[in-house]
Amino acid sequence: MLHRPRRLRKNPIVREMIAETRLSKDMFIYPYFIVPGNGVVHALDAMPGINHYSTDTLIKDVEKGLKLGVNKIMLFGVGDEKSEDARSAYHDHSLVPVAVRELKKNFGDDLYVVTDVCVCSYTTHGHCGILKDDYVQNDATVEVIAKMGLTHAEAGADMLAPSDMMDGRIGAMRSVLDGAGFVNTAIMSHATKFASAYYGPFREAADCAPSKGDRKAYQMDFRNGNEALREALLDESEGADVLMVKPALAYLDVMHNLKQHTDLPIACYNVSGEYSMVKAAAERGWIDEQKVVMETMHAFARAGASIITTYHIRDIVEKNWL
Repeated sequence: MLHRPRRLRKNPIVREMIAETRLSKDMFIYPYFIVPGNGVVHALDAMPGINHYSTDTLIKDVEKGLKLGVNKIMLFGVGDEKSEDARSAYHDHSLVPVAVRELKKNFGDDLYVVTDVCVCSYTTHGHCGILKDDYVQNDATVEVIAKMGLTHAEAGADMLAPSDMMDGRIGAMRSVLDGAGFVNTAIMSHATKFASAYYGPFREAADCAPSKGDRKAYQMDFRNGNEALREALLDESEGADVLMVKPALAYLDVMHNLKQHTDLPIACYNVSGEYSMVKAAAERGWIDEQKVVMETMHAFARAGASIITTYHIRDIVEKNWL
């Protein structure tokens, strides 16, 4: 035989030499959930190893992570005042901007801070926008999202990650940011965020389950790959710096397709349900957690992601899985 592909799989040295996909800890973003109070470290039942933190304990945990090389984080606020108009989402004394200011005061440019920009945790009904007649109003929501993003930028956030899936919100955010002088604040759009069952545990973590109805009128239909591409390219045209696919594991084809159509960096969010399923199976001894996690991370990178937001990253770096 002229062709024997197994020659290049003979031993670990040659396999490592020709590996097409490689991971580095520089690719990873670690999500945090911030709550009111002091001294709070509250374990989340549905997400083993993940906690609610108050700002003071957040600082301590981020410091530990920095020593391991985890220098990019994403912040979610949980427990601010809820209202119909989500007004606390853009107050400069709400949880996220307060935490951003403290993080920047303590760590400066050693820490890259990304903030989630969405109002689901700030509305009484749990939807990602302003509700009228049981329907999320697009343009009214975009106004709130843009104000929320500006508040985060003023606090010192390096990158904003809008996850609301309203039409036109990237252009609106970019315009507001640039008009206020925040031309270097980047936007990582949740460009294709699907209406997914994989978000279940997150809703406990972020206290944002809709009180009625669902999110299918604004989050994407998981059956539609071509629509996902259109959504992402619209966000690129409006000024997004990074395009995210969320969830990640069931949407590798969407990532791969998007990679063929844009030069922007592709991000993915390895969401709570994906994380919790691995943890639950590993706790029961049904799978090898390390092998499954690392196979999954390589799948994301192979599909085209150069940025991976995942709850697994602390395990990966603390246990030297890379």
